[in-house]
Amino acid sequence: MRDILSDLSDAMSDPDPVRRAQIQMKRPLPKRFYKDVSTDLADEGFRILLDGRPVRTPAKKLLAVPTQPIADRLKAEWDGQSEEIDPAKMPVTRLVNTAVDGVADNFDAVLEEIVRFAGTDMICYRADSPEGLVERQRDGWDPVIRWAADAKGARFILVEGVIHQEQPAPAIAAFAAALSAYRHPLALACLHTVTTLTGSALLALALAEGFIDADKAWSLAHVDEDWQIEHWGTDEEAFRRRELRRAEMDVAASVLVEIPR
Repeated sequence: MRDILSDLSDAMSDPDPVRRAQIQMKRPLPKRFYKDVSTDLADEGFRILLDGRPVRTPAKKLLAVPTQPIADRLKAEWDGQSEEIDPAKMPVTRLVNTAVDGVADNFDAVLEEIVRFAGTDMICYRADSPEGLVERQRDGWDPVIRWAADAKGARFILVEGVIHQEQPAPAIAAFAAALSAYRHPLALACLHTVTTLTGSALLALALAEGFIDADKAWSLAHVDEDWQIEHWGTDEEAFRRRELRRAEMDVAASVLVEIPR
C-alpha cells in the first residue's frame, strides 16, 4: 500500500513518546488514493483495510484495535475523507496512532507520567478565597477524593494554595495499582489524553471507572475557569480552544469504554 505518512526522523526524535506520535501527523495532506474501506480480524486485532490492504501508522506499524465498534469508527473516518486525507477530521485514528506508535513501546513511561500527574493533581489544591470558589471546589472535588480513598485505597491530602506538597507514598502507590489495571496501550492513551486535557489524573481514573461521566469530568476540570468566566467573561478564541479540547476529550472517553479490561 502507498506510504501515506513518511519522513519521520524529526518526529521520532522528540523525547516524549506521546508527543512524538502526535507530531508524526503534522505534514502536508496526502490525496485520497483508495475507494473501498473495510475491516477484518487478524491476530493483532481488528484492522482497517483500504482497497483490501491494511492501513499502517505513521511509524509503519499495523493500525489495529481491540474491538469491532472502535474499528467501525475508524472505518467511518477513513470512508469520510474526500479528496484529501485530513488527520484533523480523524480524531479516533489520531488517538489509535498515538497508542500504537507512542504508547505500546513506552507503556511504563506513559503510565509513570500519569502517576506523576496524580502527585500534583489539580483537585488536591484548593483556593483559600473567595468563599464561593472554595465551596464550589469542595462540593465538586471532594466526592472524587473520597471515592479514590474508599474505592481504591488512594488517600490523597488536600493543600490550600499552590505551593507543592508531597502526597503520601501509599496514596501514590494505590493510585498506580489502580491505573495498572488498564493494560491495553489504547486504554492508556485514552487515560493520558483525559489527564492532560483535564489537568487531573484522579478525574481521568474516576471517568474510566465509571464514577463520573465525561460531562461531569469536564465540568469538574473547569471549576476554577468557569468561576473566572462568570465574574470576568471570556473571549471567542479561548472559547474555541476549550471546545476543541472538549471534543478531543470526548473521543478519548468514548473509545475508553469500548476497550475490554
